[in-house]
Amino acid sequence: MSQYKYIKVPAGDKITTVPGQGLQVPDRPIIAFIEGDGIGPDIWRASQYVFDSAIKHCYGAKREIAWMEIYAGEKANGIAGTYLPDETLEAVRDYRIAIKGPLTTPVGGGFRSLNVAMRQQLDLFACVRPVRHFAGVPSPVKNPEKIDMVIYRENTEDVYAGYELKEGTPEAKKLIEFLDREYGWKIAGDSGVGIKPISKTGSKRLIRAALNYAIKNKRKSVTFVHKGNIQKYTEGAFNKWGYELVKEEFSDVAVGWDDCAGNPGDKILVKDAIADIFLQQILTRPDEFDVIATMNLNGDYISDALAAQVGGIGIAPGANINYETGAAVFEATHGTAPKYANLDKVNPSSVILSGVMMFEYLGWQEVADAITRGMIKSIEKKRVTYDFHRQMDGATLLKCSEFGREIVDNFLTA
Repeated sequence: MSQYKYIKVPAGDKITTVPGQGLQVPDRPIIAFIEGDGIGPDIWRASQYVFDSAIKHCYGAKREIAWMEIYAGEKANGIAGTYLPDETLEAVRDYRIAIKGPLTTPVGGGFRSLNVAMRQQLDLFACVRPVRHFAGVPSPVKNPEKIDMVIYRENTEDVYAGYELKEGTPEAKKLIEFLDREYGWKIAGDSGVGIKPISKTGSKRLIRAALNYAIKNKRKSVTFVHKGNIQKYTEGAFNKWGYELVKEEFSDVAVGWDDCAGNPGDKILVKDAIADIFLQQILTRPDEFDVIATMNLNGDYISDALAAQVGGIGIAPGANINYETGAAVFEATHGTAPKYANLDKVNPSSVILSGVMMFEYLGWQEVADAITRGMIKSIEKKRVTYDFHRQMDGATLLKCSEFGREIVDNFLTA
């Protein structure tokens, strides 16, 4: 009998972890999915078709995924009376891997964000967002092909921790008075007040993950992006702790800029950039950046800005990972677009490319490569959904489901 009230567990096997060996993935792993709100069901159907077709294409009957639906957002509220049931979080802990569509955050209290709540409660400390350009995708910049970065954004701290007090409340007044009395900080009495925690532990585990990624994928550099010139003991500390970590754990494979005068030899170059300058430089010389490690708020801005340069967040994939436990939630990075719900219209690429990340994480690289080939060819042939169609000359307009079939047709015939 299932330990869950609403979740039905399919026949299949759990993904496990072995210390020192990482994920142990069976041939029929149970993987959780949340279809999402608004356009979520449309893009999930298209994505699941692509995933299952690619697995069959690469492995025949030897491997398949046992999909297990779990609930969050509006569907969860209708079924369980809450937008984020406890058993949903329990299922991700139990089965380790999940993939999800976009979720609506309820208005008027409760969760600040369902996405943030899931990341924090599951301690998925690394938000990983690769950004690259697919040839033919419309872009507002002159040379989008120069963009090939992977952003590692700390997921649990910073202002996203939600430690805020509303203006005019007794709690805000008490904190303002305490800060004046103890530290001499003069804060206007009609202020809302928030706290921005940046810890050494949280910073180092995020930066460690970014450096390990750079090593594994033979990347050339890691850049810490921060506002340490102003916020010296939070963002400045993040930067300092990052360079300390390089010397403590990675000195054989990486070197800081100041220790090599910008000439790392055969090692990974570790450098840093002030956030506002960085946002200029990704427009003027993006090819100078590779892996990015940064804090929560900066990472939010940076990942969306870079996505805009390569075609928008509609095709931007994302993952939230705890590299210590192996737990990971792969997700669409865009919103629910309710006006397009059930119209079979929108681009499913964000979930599909997040699936590519998932298959890479599972070690099913052949599946990831097949899907990527199919998408590249679909865009080259200009057979695309409305968001690209309206910006491409001579393009053929496809529905969401048709675009999924186009990707499959293209990797089957490649």
